[in-house]
Amino acid sequence: MIGKNCNPAADAMRAGKKVSAAWLQAGSPVTAEIVAEAGYDVAVIDMEHGPGDIMILTTQIQAMKGEPAVPFVRAPWNDMVQIKRILDAGAYGLVVPYICNKAEAEAAIKAAKYPPEGVRGIAGSPRAGHYGNNSAEYFETANRDIFVFLQIESPDGVKNIDEILAVKGVDGIFIGPMDLATTHGFRGKPGTPQIQEIIKGLEAKILAAGKALATVCSDWADAKAKYDRGYNMIMMISDTVNLGRLAREEVAKFQKEVAGK
Repeated sequence: MIGKNCNPAADAMRAGKKVSAAWLQAGSPVTAEIVAEAGYDVAVIDMEHGPGDIMILTTQIQAMKGEPAVPFVRAPWNDMVQIKRILDAGAYGLVVPYICNKAEAEAAIKAAKYPPEGVRGIAGSPRAGHYGNNSAEYFETANRDIFVFLQIESPDGVKNIDEILAVKGVDGIFIGPMDLATTHGFRGKPGTPQIQEIIKGLEAKILAAGKALATVCSDWADAKAKYDRGYNMIMMISDTVNLGRLAREEVAKFQKEVAGK
């Protein structure tokens, strides 16, 4: 927990280093435990598109306890109450979706920070505060240790990226290529040349600002290429997507080599 041990993934990314990461999108403590034991630096629990609620989130983070993997959470929305509950459950980092301007960026940072830097409500009783056991240590270190990514995935977010990057407390930017393509008129087609040019422009500005840079990948070759371009965190696998891919591949082998004979 924060307070007893610093956030090594945050320390690494703030120093410009690279970390491995995985999506947890199934709402399952079992896949959370599997990913954590596999040795990833970060596991991002997806509450924007995943099925989990706060109780499920708590079990997922508990399943990761004792492993090096740091629990980050993609919030359902840029909502002060939901962000407070996510952090109280013990998340070490946030990905806040659909940030479009300076005001939204400031609201996200304020939601993640205790006063005077922010507006996060304070309580020692939740899991993050060790259920009242040495809560003061958590209160002292949380504003420093919690890492905040803001997700850029709209034309307004692209247009206003400079003012978003200038907001104090923004640790990094997560580029959402699928939504970025869709909001620009290319539904689900992030490989479109126009979108790739937009992404390159974002990459240059984010790296020049000294902020951490994160996104998704299609496979290891894509992840390696992005790490080489300067990305600090890549979502290398998804518990749902990768299981689905493996399932399809094995069924295809059966149909070709067994059922088709």
